[in-house]
Amino acid sequence: MVKKIVAIGPESTGKSTLCEQLAVLYKTSYCPEFARAFLVKNGPDYSYDDLLTIAKGQISLEDEITRRVEDTNPDGTQLLFIDTDMYVMKVWCEFVFGKCHPFILDQIAIRKYDFYFLCNTDIPWKNDPLREYPNPAPRQELFHMYIDILVNQSTPWKIVEGTIEQRNQSAVEALRRFLK
Repeated sequence: MVKKIVAIGPESTGKSTLCEQLAVLYKTSYCPEFARAFLVKNGPDYSYDDLLTIAKGQISLEDEITRRVEDTNPDGTQLLFIDTDMYVMKVWCEFVFGKCHPFILDQIAIRKYDFYFLCNTDIPWKNDPLREYPNPAPRQELFHMYIDILVNQSTPWKIVEGTIEQRNQSAVEALRRFLK
């Protein structure tokens, strides 16, 4: 059985770093964010329909990596750390375009996860040609959109904040309690 642990939050809040480091620590895999590879290949300008393509690519990648993790330990429990899920796609669609693809909303309803980490905006924003929101106000607005989502669903979650080391320590402690 695979327990899926997802990192969500605004851009440049350490989601990828958290997933990568936790995967190393727990000797398992992580699922990277499909959007990054898509935007590197196709350029930083994107349309509303591109977000649907990205969402489908994220799901496909997640499902592929989940199958690989299941195959490595079919009789035991494995963790899989996932950088981004359909909540991120929902927020991205709504924040940029004011609407969300029904496919994404349907996927939110049917896909199940075991735990969420919400990465806070309290680390410095890193310039990257694929990132859009360096200013604190939109980053905080996005962060609060994620909080609204998480408080209105039933999967356990934890905000991780502080330095990268503090985030990792907080995540490990939360996982320790969750996995008991």
